[in-house]
Amino acid sequence: MRKLWCAATVLLFSVQPAAFAQNTPSPDGAKVYFVNLKDGDTVKSPVDVKMGLSGMGVAPAGVDDKPDTGHHHILINRTLTPDDHDQPIPADENSVHFGGGQTETSLELPPGTHTLQLVLGDWSHVPHDPPVYSEPITIIVEE
Repeated sequence: MRKLWCAATVLLFSVQPAAFAQNTPSPDGAKVYFVNLKDGDTVKSPVDVKMGLSGMGVAPAGVDDKPDTGHHHILINRTLTPDDHDQPIPADENSVHFGGGQTETSLELPPGTHTLQLVLGDWSHVPHDPPVYSEPITIIVEE
């Protein structure tokens, strides 16, 4: 019985550390922003996007030994919610990852109205604490 309890304890502590981990801290005043787009812009696809960051540095995903760094994510037609603050940002059609440390991209968007929001993720794609994100902007993509 003692061996079973020890094995269960080892398993519990080997599986649980992520649940007890804290979000990577961000410094006061850190901001992400769109360099070349503003709310209400009318653009053509592909949409060139330049991402800015102040108060922190850019580091690729997986690099966890450089404090005050992260990498960009663009949320398309969705926004960051309080429930998202402790979860990895998903990689899907509405969440584009720039884990290589990229600061610009070209997005293929269909004609119509779209919302965009920047979110900085830490080495594991989780928003910092406090989260560093832009206000959502709305753009209109022309045909």
